[in-house]
Amino acid sequence: MQDATPISPQLRNLKRLIALRVIEVASQVAVILFADRVLGMVLPTTILFGLSAGLALANLATWWRAAQAWPVTATELAAHLLFDIGILTALLYFAGGSTNPFVTLYLLPLSIAAALLPAAFTWAIAGVTLACYTLLLYAYQPLPQGLGSFAFLETILPAGLHGAHDAHGMHADFGMHVLGMWFNFALSAILIAWFVARMAQSIRERDQRLALAREQALRNEQLVALGTLAAGAAHELSTPLATMRMIASELEREHGADAALAQDLQLLRAQADQCKRILTQLTADAGAARAEQATGISCEKFLQRLLEQWQLLRPQIALATDFSGTQAARKIVVDRTLDQALMNLINNAADASPDQVEISARWDEAQLQIEIRDRGPGISADVAARAGEAFFTTKGPEHGLGIGLFLANASIERAGGSVSLFNREGGGACVRVTLPLLGRA
Repeated sequence: MQDATPISPQLRNLKRLIALRVIEVASQVAVILFADRVLGMVLPTTILFGLSAGLALANLATWWRAAQAWPVTATELAAHLLFDIGILTALLYFAGGSTNPFVTLYLLPLSIAAALLPAAFTWAIAGVTLACYTLLLYAYQPLPQGLGSFAFLETILPAGLHGAHDAHGMHADFGMHVLGMWFNFALSAILIAWFVARMAQSIRERDQRLALAREQALRNEQLVALGTLAAGAAHELSTPLATMRMIASELEREHGADAALAQDLQLLRAQADQCKRILTQLTADAGAARAEQATGISCEKFLQRLLEQWQLLRPQIALATDFSGTQAARKIVVDRTLDQALMNLINNAADASPDQVEISARWDEAQLQIEIRDRGPGISADVAARAGEAFFTTKGPEHGLGIGLFLANASIERAGGSVSLFNREGGGACVRVTLPLLGRA
């Protein structure tokens, strides 16, 4: 059975670095043997092989580390790249320094950093590679020519070039060549650190946008499913509600002499009528589109109307309000879904803090910000992370289905706003709702 546990992107990048190091070690050993056996160069092979062996041992340790459960961070990846740069610098020091044709391998860890790491790490590694290259211009062991080197070159170079290579170590033009290589490397390092890093950042931002789009699509699917269920429930409830109302009316006529029973039956009939009105209003609202060019109402009138409606439902809850704004007549377009969303949030605060709920509102030229505060137990980190998920509740199934905050989030975001939930100082929770405004009333 295959393991379905997903691998984090950073761990995947670390495993790719392990595979790259295997290629590096094999290539280093092959180049050292080629220079020593074929070109006849007198190199400190013991030291060079020792450095390659050190890189191989470090790669084995990295392979073991990749199997552990510890999370791989960008700092750790940067440390691995810096270690590779150190090994490459030591190899180049004993093999000609900046005159070694493999000095451009410094661009490899820099390219990896630009593609995988944040910009700060990329620029730091660019600075380190440029510093190492600059150091190798002055501190290095010259690359020996060897006995068979130029005989080999005569077979692969065009006529006339191998003679220039015979004397390149003492020719002034070769110094200009080395200096030109340094400038080429410096320019390449800057270009990679700048353009490749920005391209990688763009890819990461695109992935984030795609993830948000997928999350929004999933939420829309849940809303469609809930809307379908609600429509079906509204249709199915109309018949039993009509039956309940008819039976309550008949019982009320038959037992009119019993005052207590008649009062209960009257209340039952009134509640059935209220349910019927709610279903009728729900059906009407579902078919009405939100009018973006509607006149709207001022923030203050909207809040007063909303809280008056809510107080009719929860008259026993004390409500403290504080409204202010730069212009009292700023306009906001609302529909019933937005009213219901805010009432759900106020109900949640009232459930957590039955003694009092505090509501403050501030508005300016662009937006309305509402804060709903309670003095309840507050929210834990787990609840804050899952708040707004469909069918997630901390109240228990007997107190709700866990869709109030989910629907509130969806309705407010559909109106162009946002919702944030956090603990307040002194205990309790605060829900901050931000809504866009249209213009002057």
